[in-house]
Amino acid sequence: MKSRSELRDVIIKVIYQANLFDEAKVDYNVDDLIKEQFDVQNEFVDTCVKGILKNKKEIYKLADSKLNKWTMDRLNKVDQAIIALGIFELKYIDTPSVVAINEAIELSKTYSEPAVTKMINGVLDKIYHDVEKC
Repeated sequence: MKSRSELRDVIIKVIYQANLFDEAKVDYNVDDLIKEQFDVQNEFVDTCVKGILKNKKEIYKLADSKLNKWTMDRLNKVDQAIIALGIFELKYIDTPSVVAINEAIELSKTYSEPAVTKMINGVLDKIYHDVEKC
């Protein structure tokens, strides 16, 4: 059984692939993408991947509003997937905010440049404070 941290790694890989296919206008089955990365069905993975893809426009719009002089489409696909997962966990499921942000930062330490890790932290922190106000 994989830990939630390991499952998040699977999620960003699936979202990365979906983003590539969307950009290339290639049809895909999201369940097949998940199975390629993780052969056991997992509710957390399914919920996050399908939720991110379903709410992608809203998630990207929110991220764009918090990025300073950047937009999501200017970031690489992995960084987009990490931010999207962090936002999804903050806004759509009951992951504790500190966990959602910390997990995104840890993923970015593995896959991103240090400056991008700081940017991801800043974006998610701004969103966290906006969500807390509601």
